[in-house]
Amino acid sequence: MHAHARKAFTLVEILIVVVILGILAAIVVPRFTGATEDARIGAFIASLKTYADACEYYNAREGRYPVDGGSGAVPAGMETYVDEDEWTAGTPMGGVWDTEYLDSGVSSAVGVHFNDGTNPGDAVMTLVDERFDNGDLNTGSFQKLSGDRYYYVLAP
Repeated sequence: MHAHARKAFTLVEILIVVVILGILAAIVVPRFTGATEDARIGAFIASLKTYADACEYYNAREGRYPVDGGSGAVPAGMETYVDEDEWTAGTPMGGVWDTEYLDSGVSSAVGVHFNDGTNPGDAVMTLVDERFDNGDLNTGSFQKLSGDRYYYVLAP
């Protein structure tokens, strides 16, 4: 007589595999959640640096910083310095890009205005500041200018 080879898994074997996969998912998924936030912060910082550089370039060529623009709108004269579609699409953190000129207690600044209810709050923006500046939203080059506005200060 020939021994017959098993051709299928038992219910118990399948349940053990499902439990193991569930445990692995419970360990891995929270790590990806944090990675998403880190990626958003990194993308925001990269975009902010790009727009700050564009404002500095504008200042070098025009002899002054860009005018105070409406939140989400490219400031007049900056159309050739930034991609209008990217600027108006908003920031990776939510909110919209904005410039300040002789307003909000600074001579010139570029940053995010969370005028759409997406403000992640000071705790998250302090993480941005820690990676970008000095970790203090009240001092340095990255500051909170008002309740829903966080800016890179080009000229104090």
